[in-house]
Amino acid sequence: MSGVSMLAAAAAPETGFLEPATLNFIWYVLLSVLLLGYAILDGFDLGVGINHLFVARSDHDRRVVVNSIGPIWDGNEVWLVTFGGALFAAFPVAYATLFSGFYTAFMLLLLALIMRAVCIEFRSKVEHAAWRRIFDLGFAFGSFLIALLLGIAAGNCLLGMPLGEDLIVRQSVLDQLNPFSLLTGLMTVALFALHGSLFLKLRTEGPLLASVERWAWRWWWAFLILVVAVSVWAVLGIPAATENLREWPVLWIVPVLNGLAIANLPRTIHHGRPGFAFLSSCCVIAAFAAMFAMALFPNLIRSSLDESWNLTLEAAASSASTHRIMLVVAGIGLPFVLAYSAVVYWIFWGRVRLDRSSY
Repeated sequence: MSGVSMLAAAAAPETGFLEPATLNFIWYVLLSVLLLGYAILDGFDLGVGINHLFVARSDHDRRVVVNSIGPIWDGNEVWLVTFGGALFAAFPVAYATLFSGFYTAFMLLLLALIMRAVCIEFRSKVEHAAWRRIFDLGFAFGSFLIALLLGIAAGNCLLGMPLGEDLIVRQSVLDQLNPFSLLTGLMTVALFALHGSLFLKLRTEGPLLASVERWAWRWWWAFLILVVAVSVWAVLGIPAATENLREWPVLWIVPVLNGLAIANLPRTIHHGRPGFAFLSSCCVIAAFAAMFAMALFPNLIRSSLDESWNLTLEAAASSASTHRIMLVVAGIGLPFVLAYSAVVYWIFWGRVRLDRSSY
């Protein structure tokens, strides 16, 4: 069957073939997976950037830190771009509402992403201490700001946004910088910094590795304090965030597994098993992504003004034909993306060795 025929067949309104409600749920799950992929993969990139000025003191060590993500950082960001494109196609109403409601925050996020990319690429173009210091600061600050903004956005989504019946969010940037969202933002920074330090344990050696391990323990304690504070606040202060857990108690297995993964982190670090420690931090991020998706479902945006104004999957979705076509495209393209990513990681894996082509 040709590609055109496949798309036409997918678009055909067959009775019983993936009903709209099923398609909405499938794309909600797929969007969650895309966001999870970004959080895990670019999460350690951001963590490496946050650790950049703390773990490395010499120019050589900072080059090693940057080159630990040099071949893969731009590919990891593709997951965020894909998430934005899929959200636009699958749930265009939610896309419009979110991007307008978080307009200033998204512009800051875009600026930070550009700053981080420029700093990675231009840092070693000139062999001058002041030049490299400026780009070191930009790399670290851009990474910190991205992690903070992502956490703040997640916190606001959990709290609910002042979404009116007209699907417009009337909220200033200062309103978005509320205590719970700031706490969630700081927790995200600590989690990504820990995730990045565990990645660096797999990619560095010698005195730099010892410094990385010291900072891994510091980030672990910071994350533990912040995750306890956020969890207590969410359970006691945001009833809507745990509504689905109360309705389907079996879902409690996710936060339980998350707690076990968090507890496993210091054990694996202490016993010098960086691979298992990094895998545990991936599981922690995966569990947080799952709990975030469960807290919102069946909504994409929860209104803090009136529950009847919540933006549900059904209200925000594209047509069933669009969703079917997107499934065909995703089924064709996703294996290529995964294969490419696997090859890149396999080729460039191992301890970092600097050469003339390094950043």
